[in-house]
Amino acid sequence: MVALSKLYTKTGDGGMTRLGDMSQVPKTSARIAAYGCVDELNSVLGLARASGTQHDKVLARVQNDLFDVGADLCVPQADGEEERLRVQPQQVLFLEQQIDQLTRDLAPLRSFILPGGQLPAAWLHLARTVCRRAERAAWQLAEQEPVGQPVLQYLNRLSDLLFAMARVANDGGKADVLWKPGEGAADE
Repeated sequence: MVALSKLYTKTGDGGMTRLGDMSQVPKTSARIAAYGCVDELNSVLGLARASGTQHDKVLARVQNDLFDVGADLCVPQADGEEERLRVQPQQVLFLEQQIDQLTRDLAPLRSFILPGGQLPAAWLHLARTVCRRAERAAWQLAEQEPVGQPVLQYLNRLSDLLFAMARVANDGGKADVLWKPGEGAADE
């Protein structure tokens, strides 16, 4: 269990921070950027939940899982490492099952969807875009250091789940705001 006795330590005042394995890295490192994006995503999901989304129970689990993602990302992988918290394939499978369930009754897309519609859908669309940024940051880290495949898969599937949830929150897609290509180009 995590025990925090003091909120400030002053150890980061020089631009450095400690990872979960207590190694020290610059606050600008790719690893810090990756799990920082995951933290931001989790905050946006809190806003989506507070807006009254019908997906509260699933999003509560996702928020908890995102702490697992952050914990995974904050400890570099090492050969023969002691038992660490790592994202598991079954967490990715849970997202896939949720996507399949949500998309079963949605009408097929005939256009790209603009973020918006109902308030919960708009928050879910914002969460989706932050999730995509977190995924890009995790891949950027993976270009430099080992990152577990389940972490990368989780972030990819989560953005798809958030898109499906946004469509459901928009009255099953009926209140989706559709892109009309070139519509503004005709204005004088």
